[in-house]
Amino acid sequence: MSKTSKIYIAGHKGMVGSAAWRALEAKGYSNLIGKTKKELDLRNQKAVVDFINNEQPDIIIDAAARVGGILANSENPYLFLMENLQIQNNLIDAAHKAEVQKFIFLGSSCIYPKFAPQPLKETYLLTDSLEPTNQWYAIAKIAGVKACEAIRKQYAKDFVSLMPTNLYGPNDTFDLKNSHVLPAMIRKFHEAKENNHASVTLWGSGKPMREFLHVDDLAQAIVFAVENVLPDYLYNVGTGSDLTIKDLAETVQKIVGHKGKVEWDATKPDGTPRKLMDSSKLLELGWKASISLSDGIKTTYNWYLLNKLINK
Repeated sequence: MSKTSKIYIAGHKGMVGSAAWRALEAKGYSNLIGKTKKELDLRNQKAVVDFINNEQPDIIIDAAARVGGILANSENPYLFLMENLQIQNNLIDAAHKAEVQKFIFLGSSCIYPKFAPQPLKETYLLTDSLEPTNQWYAIAKIAGVKACEAIRKQYAKDFVSLMPTNLYGPNDTFDLKNSHVLPAMIRKFHEAKENNHASVTLWGSGKPMREFLHVDDLAQAIVFAVENVLPDYLYNVGTGSDLTIKDLAETVQKIVGHKGKVEWDATKPDGTPRKLMDSSKLLELGWKASISLSDGIKTTYNWYLLNKLINK
């Protein structure tokens, strides 16, 4: 691929898409295209087909999805299943039929079984049942992974899937109804600090273990996939280390500067007990995360302070 190759980033205004845009721009890629939701409804098959046929991109990066935390998934199962299927199926099929050279599909570690051995290997896909609280999103993403695998198998095309661990960073969602655990903690601790260091209540027991990857590290993995022909269809993208949700809370609380009490609501679900990714396949090819969790949370908190009015 040349630096003038046309690259369409679906979801370019979101956390992952915007990070990919920044990373590619920094590497000198000058022909990036993106459309807002108002400009292009990715759920509309005809609109997507017409757009891909008209633009004829060389590469498509699918960073578009309906996303959210446990609460949003639990309350909107049909939307999380159907809209994600519509978005990815429209993009994958249009890309295939338009002879797009490379397609990079982005998903999540939630595609793996709830009680799979740790760390999670790509081979564990479809070996057991999923975590019930986000199975709708996971099933859609599994379908996308399998669609890309099928295209590779049947047509020998460069369609590849990257499955990142829990992401955070600039342009994350801090809306408490739809956010994931780390941005939700940042907002809760900050607002409690502003409210005379009031106590903060967090969901679950604090015992589950999670791995966190800064979105700019994922963006570098996307650039790596753009610039290389990866030999397999599915790659985990993670740091290789995890911590308990309680330890995460203590880290966020310290960085934010909250001095109040932390209470745990054990009536709320914990989700999967542990989700640590085995990212050795991608590591062996040459990619590696470089942003520490502490540094990443600091820069994310600073971004939140500058942009919090738009995240209410």
